[in-house]
Amino acid sequence: MDVLRPPLIRIGGRVYRKNLIREQPFPHEEEEDFCAGPGECADEPCDAFMVEETERGFQCRLEVPSPLYKYIIGKKGETKKRLETETRTSISIPKPGVEGEIVITGQQRSGVVSARTRLEVLLDSFRRRQPFTHFLSLPLNQPAIQENFLHFKEEVLQKCSKDHGVSSSLFQNPAKLHLTIGTLVLLNEQEIQKACDLLQQCKEDFVDQITGGHPLTVEVAGVEYMNDDPAMTDVLYAKVHMKDGSDRLQMVADQLVERFVASGLMLKEWDRVKLHATVMNTLFRKNPTEERNNTMPGKSSLKERESFNGQNILKLFENFHFGEVQLDSVRLSQRFSSDASGYYATSGQL
Repeated sequence: MDVLRPPLIRIGGRVYRKNLIREQPFPHEEEEDFCAGPGECADEPCDAFMVEETERGFQCRLEVPSPLYKYIIGKKGETKKRLETETRTSISIPKPGVEGEIVITGQQRSGVVSARTRLEVLLDSFRRRQPFTHFLSLPLNQPAIQENFLHFKEEVLQKCSKDHGVSSSLFQNPAKLHLTIGTLVLLNEQEIQKACDLLQQCKEDFVDQITGGHPLTVEVAGVEYMNDDPAMTDVLYAKVHMKDGSDRLQMVADQLVERFVASGLMLKEWDRVKLHATVMNTLFRKNPTEERNNTMPGKSSLKERESFNGQNILKLFENFHFGEVQLDSVRLSQRFSSDASGYYATSGQL
């Protein structure tokens, strides 16, 4: 048979190719028995968590930050009741605002495992929807950098203030200039401590080896935009590169993200960290009505972002030199906060 012209078969108004399959017999080969043995999981997924056997059946404990309790309970307790009914278990949740463990109990081990698995899927879904609370940052707010940034801002407003959407409210606070390595959703003190501990472990495992235990000298120079059309810019950032031309800073950033993603504290967004220092952002744009309408701290109004025309800024400041800086720490920074220096409040650092 010509493999390029196989015979055609018509079935139910559809046409199918009939491809020849050659089977080679192996008379001495025995079939393997793939049935699950006594110690293997058969009817339920293999689990990596502890299910305890008690006098009344089985139970399992799950650590959940208190802000997520409401998603397990649901409106009028409907979500919790449905889970309990469908898995034939009882789910005990601490009081609102009280940190503790959720306890799942049931007469059948399979029901407890099923409830635990469904809870984890539910919680993962809602955690992904939470705005980030912390981020790993490298401060760029040294006095010389701040001074040059203010010169940049002044010149942009002098030369480009007539360009669409350009205003003084778009510029970053000079005291908060930084590089972002990755964002985290940390919902209680236990998760914050876990992130701090992991940061210290990273220092011992690979950061000191990459840096040699010395600060990294970087140059902050030139500007670039995030989106595809410079006439509709939302984020303008300063570019950063190692003074010695090496990729050590990139290595540190990538490995930090890899370690935090593996721990479950961070979600993987990109294959490589995009090292950048935001200097203009339309999210910073002042809305005269925002303070009156915004009653929740840390929440921004749901207004549509107004882009700005960054074409002239990119041409005029393509090689603007913000300065050199010694990077000597990675910080776990708290969003929507300030310390005595004006930088973000720090929960931990290496």
